[in-house]
Amino acid sequence: MRSHECERGTHECVRHGRLLGLLVASAFTASAANINIDFPKDSPVVLLADDHGDSSETARGGAMLLDLHAALSLKNATQRRIRGVTLVVTAQDVTPGGKGSVTITSLDVGPNETFPVRIDLRLLRPLQVSSNLPVRIGLDGVLFEDLSFYGPDKLSSRRTMTLSEWEARRDRKYFKSLLAEGGPERLRQEVVESLAHQADRPSLDVQVMRGGRATNLEPEKQLQFAFLQLPDAPVEPTEGMARIAGNEARAPRLEVKNRSDRAIRYLEMGWILHDRGGREFLAGSVPAELNLAPGQSSKILESATLKFPQRGSQPLNIEAMTGFVSSVEFSDGSVWIPSRTDLGTPELQRVIAPSAEEQRLVQIYRKKGLPALVAELNRF
Repeated sequence: MRSHECERGTHECVRHGRLLGLLVASAFTASAANINIDFPKDSPVVLLADDHGDSSETARGGAMLLDLHAALSLKNATQRRIRGVTLVVTAQDVTPGGKGSVTITSLDVGPNETFPVRIDLRLLRPLQVSSNLPVRIGLDGVLFEDLSFYGPDKLSSRRTMTLSEWEARRDRKYFKSLLAEGGPERLRQEVVESLAHQADRPSLDVQVMRGGRATNLEPEKQLQFAFLQLPDAPVEPTEGMARIAGNEARAPRLEVKNRSDRAIRYLEMGWILHDRGGREFLAGSVPAELNLAPGQSSKILESATLKFPQRGSQPLNIEAMTGFVSSVEFSDGSVWIPSRTDLGTPELQRVIAPSAEEQRLVQIYRKKGLPALVAELNRF
């Protein structure tokens, strides 16, 4: 995850491998007509200005690599406050690497206010069509303060931004409670601890291959999963098994039970890996689309292969895996995320990275000091 702080404290983040990007680039286009920025007529945000930056186009074998850099200025054209925006960029639709998106969360943009978007993105397209095919920029969605949504939502951006907004509200409430109970000094202590934890928490990016086969040549071993039981989680993981070979977990058989009174259509399972050296790594979150009625159980991820990167030149050598429910979306669109109490358990505290909002608030402290952080919290 990479963050970017704008003049209003905008946090720009990437979730589950999504690419950052918008573009406008005179460096690789024959004319402005090759760039098609197309927002709907009733779009909640409008483009005011753009800086094309240092974009370029380079031939790589049978493809063209578009190295895109730009900065846009967008305006809130509604009477509601905006909390998040997702834009989609398409260089071509056919081959992999031709599409990207940018999701901006932790916004607080009022009516007629503007906010910047910084773009750094690489896209690919076939060499034979590169010079004539326009690059299209569109809107996938806008999330408002009341959690209402505008847009086609082809990238499931409503879910992504809603989860992020709930995390932001949870963490602002927590920091404000520290300020109320212990004053600025207690808040400062927590922020300093957060900075230290950010530097100490290792993580890995898990690759999920549906129906994938292991490429690792090491012998397989059967491994049973352990699960963290979060008391207020609406989903309970009940059992799990996988075949482990080096850096891969093949055909994980996981069973979860809906212990809430509402139907669930989506969940993410976080994975903590334990290697032979006793180290722990957060391997990210694995998503699962499902239709789980109250009281029902379901098996997930049975046909998938989870592949984890190596640590330097050494294989990870997985010895144990611990799973936990990291987020849930109900059929009515509402969501569940772990509480600050959940995140404070020793198992999660060692490995879970701070939310995008916590990172944004900590950066305000680092760059502008404690009074600026207090003022930012008091805005909400």
